[in-house]
Amino acid sequence: MRFSFHIILTIFFISSTLFCINISLAQNTPQDFLEVHNQAREEVGVSPLHWNHTLEAYAQDYANKRINDCELEHSMGPFGENLAEGYGEMNGSDAVKFWITEKPDYDYHSNSCVNDECLHYTQIVWRDSVYLGCGKSKCKNGWVFVICSYSPPGNVDGQRPY
Repeated sequence: MRFSFHIILTIFFISSTLFCINISLAQNTPQDFLEVHNQAREEVGVSPLHWNHTLEAYAQDYANKRINDCELEHSMGPFGENLAEGYGEMNGSDAVKFWITEKPDYDYHSNSCVNDECLHYTQIVWRDSVYLGCGKSKCKNGWVFVICSYSPPGNVDGQRPY
């Protein structure tokens, strides 16, 4: 009887662990990145983004280059770009949701940021951007680095995002 109780307890522990791992990984899939982006785009009447594997590879390559320092430095590449870093178990959806918190700082009428930064948000809802690819890495200092790349890039001076 005691032996079977330990087996059941072990199975429960393994199942619980796998369930938790599945939850944390589930918020880093392309669909999870797209869902949060496209929800914000839908709110302003902009067409949804589509996942692009070339952008994903570019973003992941750059995220891997940031593993040693986790610095929020742009790649200076040909794509639009949003960067985030967070401590612990930050996932891709969290990063996108954080960028979207800039929405109140964008004033459509003056086409400018007010109070604080809004360029992460305007890149997310940029009407001419069609493709998205994101990457994530765990840095050596324990932080998480997230990058999303957009094509065509947004935040073009003098143009409105939508």
